Amino acid sequence: MVELSTVARPYAEAVFRVAKHSQTVAQWADSLALWSAVAKHPDVLACFKNPKLGQEDVLTLFAQACKAQWSAWPQPHRNFLEALALQGRLQLLPEIEHQFVALKNQDKGAADAVLETAFALSESQLAELRPALEKRFGVNLNLSVRVLPELMGGVRVTVGDQILDSSVRAQLQTMKQALLA
Repeated sequence: MVELSTVARPYAEAVFRVAKHSQTVAQWADSLALWSAVAKHPDVLACFKNPKLGQEDVLTLFAQACKAQWSAWPQPHRNFLEALALQGRLQLLPEIEHQFVALKNQDKGAADAVLETAFALSESQLAELRPALEKRFGVNLNLSVRVLPELMGGVRVTVGDQILDSSVRAQLQTMKQALLA
């Protein structure tokens, strides 16, 4: 079976090229975020898979689920959604949005990062930590912070497929493995 990311990639790349060329990257990012959130809903997914519904019906229901009038969206956005519906690929919207954001970040020399800590960090602590992390990963980081008490202390940072784990929990696991070896 083909991976969703493989099928979604050409759509994300095409949308990004159009968005960048027309200088509407932010507008496309907003639309894709909305469409992605709506497309993840189980009722909407069931609508996408219903063989009794035609392309027009699916698009109308999708627009209603997005709380928007079909005619309110710019023509390129409608064209994109029509192309996805025609190919039966509206369910790819969450993956397309994910890849679009990655392309947007790559274009800006940035990356999304998840910073997990055992305790909440103050703004000054984050401001102090950010430059070191950006130097370590070599890109500007869009940090989102999550508090995970099970880390016991320290931080774990995930940027794409890279993980920097300096948590107390990871250090204890390393020591345990060394003692058992």
